[in-house]
This record gives sequence, structure tokens and C-alpha cells, in this order.
Amino acid sequence: MARKQQEYNICPRCGTKASPTRTWQLIAPLPDSQGRITITIMGAYECPNCGYKWRGVVSKMKVGSDSIEIESGKKGIKLSSDEKSTSSRQGNIIELDLDEVLAEEE
Repeated sequence: MARKQQEYNICPRCGTKASPTRTWQLIAPLPDSQGRITITIMGAYECPNCGYKWRGVVSKMKVGSDSIEIESGKKGIKLSSDEKSTSSRQGNIIELDLDEVLAEEE
């Protein structure tokens, strides 16, 4: 079995750096254990030196309810919001008295 290549923007044949000619997104159908959805950005590469074509991962994003984690190569960036999502989603509290509701029906 072949070893995984560490950096996908380097040509496997000659070692020249290349930029993707085309990119697209893959969205994971199931979330991970923390409830985050993984979005993988794939790219089609073409070596400017030898003309070899290959596909590889450009970056990965893990999007959750309160944070976004971006992995690009060996680097990882985590962005999180300061607000709690539960406090911003609370609505108005409505109190009902059953005696009043039953009296209105009669």
C-alpha cells in the first residue's frame, strides 16, 4: 500500500509546487461525535513542470453550532463565537391559566 502524501500541492513525480486548477466541496452526510459537519474542499492539480495531473484535499472545515475549525495542510485554525447559542434562541414565556381557558370555551 502506498504512503499518504503529506502536502497535496506538491507534484508526486517531480516535487514542484502547484496550485489547484479546479476546486469543489464534499459535505459529510453524518456529523462527528461533537455534532460538527465536515466540509472537505477537494482540488484537481496539474504540474506546471511535467504536466502530471492528480487530485487531493485543499482544506477541511468542521462547522458546528458555536465554532468553526479550518484545517489547511499542517495548520489548523479554530474560530468560536463568544455568545451562547441557547441564550439567543430563547423566546417569550407565555403563562396560561386552565380555568380561564375552560371558561372561554363555555
